[in-house]
Order: sequence, then C-alpha cells, then structure tokens
Amino acid sequence: MKLVPLGDRVVLKQLVAEETTKSGIVLPGTAQEKPQQAEVIAVGPGGMVDGKEVTMSVKTGDKVIYSKYAGTEVKLDDEEYIIVKQNDILAIVE
Repeated sequence: MKLVPLGDRVVLKQLVAEETTKSGIVLPGTAQEKPQQAEVIAVGPGGMVDGKEVTMSVKTGDKVIYSKYAGTEVKLDDEEYIIVKQNDILAIVE
C-alpha cells in the first residue's frame, strides 16, 4: 500500500529518537521526547490551496524539522507516518 498526499500535504517518517543523553544517561521509552526530525516520504502536488497558489519546496528524501504538535499520525503496514501541511515544516536539514 502507498500513501499519496493531496494538496500541500507531506508524508513524513520520524527519525529514531536518541536513547541516551549527552552525559550517557539511558532514557526509557516513556521519557524520550518525540523527535521533531523526519524524512520526507511523499509530497503532494501543491497547486491552489485555500485560494492561494502553493509551490512545494520539499522533495522526497529530504530530512526536515517540523512543528512539534503538527500533523496526523497514521499507521500503515506496521510503519508509522505523520501527514503534515507544508507550512508545518520549519526547515530542511542539509
């Protein structure tokens, strides 16, 4: 099965969270903060969204930082994805 985003939406796959702090303390799963870095899996076509022309500035394979509480979490084929609007992506990591 494949996710195909519509409009200005982007499908992201979260990168794995750090399990230890810089000082070497191991964090249990419940104490780990939700990572805000993700890889772009699929990008919508853009176009006219809410009466405005939207050009997509991210592409598949980009590593991005997105807004902490943005998006909708989706589970498909035992993989977890987040679908966000392009506006919720804050930066591309190069």
